[in-house]
Amino acid sequence: MNVLLLGSGGREHALAWKLAQSPALEKLWAAPGNPGIADHAELADIPVSDHRSIIDFCLRHSIHFVVIGPEAPLVAGLADNLRTMGVLVFGPNKAAAQLEGSKSFTKDLCARERIPTAAFAKAESKDGALAALGDFGIPVVIKADGLAAGKGVTVAMSFEEAEAAILAIFEEPQASVVIEEFLEGEEVSLFVLTDGETILSFGSAQDHKRVGDGDVGPNTGGMGAYSPAPVLTPELEARAIETIVRPTVKAMARMGTPYSGVLYAGLMLTADGPKLIEYNARFGDPECQVLMLRLQDDLLEWMVATARGELAGRAPPRFSEGSALTVVMAAKGYPGTPESGGAIRGIPKAEAGGAQIFQAGTRMEGETLVANGGRVLAVTASGRNVREAQAAAYKAVDAIEFPTGFFRRDIGWREIQREKL
Repeated sequence: MNVLLLGSGGREHALAWKLAQSPALEKLWAAPGNPGIADHAELADIPVSDHRSIIDFCLRHSIHFVVIGPEAPLVAGLADNLRTMGVLVFGPNKAAAQLEGSKSFTKDLCARERIPTAAFAKAESKDGALAALGDFGIPVVIKADGLAAGKGVTVAMSFEEAEAAILAIFEEPQASVVIEEFLEGEEVSLFVLTDGETILSFGSAQDHKRVGDGDVGPNTGGMGAYSPAPVLTPELEARAIETIVRPTVKAMARMGTPYSGVLYAGLMLTADGPKLIEYNARFGDPECQVLMLRLQDDLLEWMVATARGELAGRAPPRFSEGSALTVVMAAKGYPGTPESGGAIRGIPKAEAGGAQIFQAGTRMEGETLVANGGRVLAVTASGRNVREAQAAAYKAVDAIEFPTGFFRRDIGWREIQREKL
């Protein structure tokens, strides 16, 4: 099977690494890819926003299957266009991808289906948002209603901070906002595969959104993650699937927009049980990196079965019993304006101990690998538990020379504290 993987980040490098291990794979292409992905796939210099060129490439190169990594092309309807041309695709159509692309769509669905989530208000004007803010206490959550690469969320600890977040969102044209009740609890990520009917668990993870040690500073796309998340017990996972995920999948099918692909539920484990924070229509980044390291099955086989609607009757995918942990090495300045062009050395040395280094924002300058984005590397390792996986990951981090980069030193700290008890 000839496969085209779309995307250029650390998530896509992890997917390429795993897809390349499939016995069913004839040739793997990636567009636009990155230097790390080039170790597993032949690169095509096509942006994921260029639907026409992607379709032409599929037809010219006899592509049997397309894996869409990032959210933006899903929300833009690339999967629809490919399916219209008879190409098999892993990823939801445009209407189903609204679960990530429109926070207000998802909140309205939750209200209709009585899915547990935070109380909320929507506003399409600055004045309307400021007026609605008075109905909430502090802290309060302010979200831009659209794609924001994991960074369009402010947990405001004062009304002044909430007002500033609202004003910032409405600096953009045609902006809208969702204001949410602040939920107390621990956040966790649950992944499922679904073909629109059958739902199979695809593991759990916890990530670290804040830029600094101790979970301080602004939100990022994710500074590290570990899997599984033991705090999401089998009982809580089953409850989340039955009260949150299954009603969502059924509702989407009933609306005539069945969801096919991986569905990522961001959950808050409250005193009243799991509540939905948000959905993503793709694998998380950096959660994908730890999931791929633990997955023991053929990823391509599972993706094709999902795309063909053949999940019924299958046992869930198999994952290793141990833990995996990833540390993001970012360019200085991130999540603001990152420094570009900093040299990166030592990846072979770091991988010699068993770690996998997934590249995200990188490019080649001659023979030198350099930074080309905010999140640059995802240094990923496994162990019998989170403490062992953390030690292995940081050993690999310390073998990498990246003077213009930085990283957190405490990824996995919550679970390590629990492991000590």
